[in-house]
Amino acid sequence: MITAIREVRRAKGMTLDDVAQRCVPPTTAQTIGRLETGMRTVSVKWLNRIAAALGVEAADLVRLPDQADLPVAAVLGAEGVFAPGRESLIPPPRPDAGAVAVSVSAGIGDYRAGDTIWCARLAPESFGRALNRDVLVPRPGGRFLFGRLIGREGDRLQLLPLGSGQRQQVISDPAWIAEVRTLVRAL
Repeated sequence: MITAIREVRRAKGMTLDDVAQRCVPPTTAQTIGRLETGMRTVSVKWLNRIAAALGVEAADLVRLPDQADLPVAAVLGAEGVFAPGRESLIPPPRPDAGAVAVSVSAGIGDYRAGDTIWCARLAPESFGRALNRDVLVPRPGGRFLFGRLIGREGDRLQLLPLGSGQRQQVISDPAWIAEVRTLVRAL
């Protein structure tokens, strides 16, 4: 099995020791190094541990023969654009299990017509983690609200719509909300 552990680790800006310490249970940097270079066989158990430590899906760490890699050609920063210090690859985005999408038909707020917004569904006990983030909220009758979650009081959510001059909306006890996680934009 060919892995992309090193490329994903470097793309995340993590050292071997960072990954080793985030593994559950923690391991050594030497072990992670041996696994990512192929000196040790990577079992499914190890693949899952390393994926969790890197904050990615295990499938992101496995290279398939027909899978295209996305190499980093340049880095854009405040001082301009320059070649990366070392070769690295970016894993292509994949939606989380249970994710939902929002298709943008007209520009509003930070979003442009043609954008696709990937959202992760959250259960009521996790609503607090979406504070100050854009969310999709289901309403009765197949309707939705979309905006910035600015407050939560008990089972009531305070949502600020994206359009200028719009008033805050208060939603009581939604079954779920979906937090914006990924923006897909074709140029």
